[in-house]
Amino acid sequence: MGDRVTPSVAETVRRTTTGEVTAVGLVDDCLARIGVRDAELNAFSVVLADRAHQEAAERDRALAAGEEPGPLHGVPVAIKEELDVEGSVTTFGGLANTTPAVADGQVVRRLRAAGAVIIGKTTMPEFGAWPYTESVARGITRNPWDPTRTPGGSSGGTAAAVASGMVPVGIGGDGGGSIRIPSAFCGLFGLKPQRGRVSTSPEPHLWWSLGTVGPLAGSVLDSALVYDVIRGNVAGDLYTAGGDESFVAAASREPGRLRIGWSVRPVARGVRPDPVHVEAVRDTARLLGDLGHDVFETDPAYPDPTVAFVPQFFAGIRHEADAVEHYDRLERRTRQTCRMGSWVTPAVRDRALRQTEVVSQRANRVFDRCDVLLTPAVAHRPPAVGVLARGGTVRAALRSMPAIAYAALWNVAGNPAAAVPSGVADDGLPTSVQLVGRTDDEATLFSLAAQLERARPWRLPANRT
Repeated sequence: MGDRVTPSVAETVRRTTTGEVTAVGLVDDCLARIGVRDAELNAFSVVLADRAHQEAAERDRALAAGEEPGPLHGVPVAIKEELDVEGSVTTFGGLANTTPAVADGQVVRRLRAAGAVIIGKTTMPEFGAWPYTESVARGITRNPWDPTRTPGGSSGGTAAAVASGMVPVGIGGDGGGSIRIPSAFCGLFGLKPQRGRVSTSPEPHLWWSLGTVGPLAGSVLDSALVYDVIRGNVAGDLYTAGGDESFVAAASREPGRLRIGWSVRPVARGVRPDPVHVEAVRDTARLLGDLGHDVFETDPAYPDPTVAFVPQFFAGIRHEADAVEHYDRLERRTRQTCRMGSWVTPAVRDRALRQTEVVSQRANRVFDRCDVLLTPAVAHRPPAVGVLARGGTVRAALRSMPAIAYAALWNVAGNPAAAVPSGVADDGLPTSVQLVGRTDDEATLFSLAAQLERARPWRLPANRT
């Protein structure tokens, strides 16, 4: 491997489709990097080496036979534990399931159909309940920039795998910031799509209106390439999104002159943003102004999302916990969370879903005066690992507030929102800002983020080899 940096998704596809490298060779490279890095980082819960080799060999045979390659031909991809991969147990980050999935979920099916190779599944806190990737079953996952720090969560295993170069791209999920938080902590581009943009099948929903699925990537274009493959709905999906513009096309065009409002005010009361993140927003606002946009400070007048978010959080955890094979094997904190959420009856949950629409209407008023909202992605710097080492549900919830302070509202509202790298702070860790778009307008976020990437290229950890 030497000191060669892991190629991007776009570069990987160019190399495999032109015959410069084979899919089998790419899998071998990924497995070698996993062998070197994962013992320290703990990004993977399972590595599917044999299946990945078989799948890669199928890709190579198809190309040699003259078949048209897919848009992700030969690209190794990591999958978060909450998504079904045929032949692997869907553990949700715990020990309570033991039977392998009999079929791929819809996202994994689409990835394979596009030529991707599934390399393994990645760690997460049990049921993705917390924005730090620590669990009894899998232990602590660490940040490639500084292994004493958390990569965030709940898609922390995916973030660590991509940021360290073990894979070019990985799939995560976001029910309260779980794509954006680990992307921010690990220097990746991570966009939470519009609610309903990506099918959650075979499940009709993820935490009802809160959860979405999407990639964590090293570049805007890589994210767009994957989204154009996995987006779309099937019968049974509870939510669907509007709009059909290619995200690759959006990432390849100039955004035009936009009205961009910025604010460092957190949604969550009692949370103060770290000065590093405040300065990152201000620096980004200045850059956007230099790029020709109409940039101004604004008060988003955030609604309080608590009455919509909290019941769906508890209902989502309990729904997933009730479906596991061995309830008694759940973590003690998870069982406590289920007990604490017993007040969320179906009637309470349905009332929260109605409140979701109210919160969404109020949150979206900010877009009467701007096209994109710029905020911090998170309030705090990446904490030291062991965030969830002690205490129960209440302590974990309190320690989670700085991570979700800017993110969770947009799960309730449903809007697309992206964590965009903005530099590296004096502590040696990456900084990130959040771009929030209008309903169904991921395209503007891809176009604007790509412009930022060109103007201020970001880098991944120096040891990403």
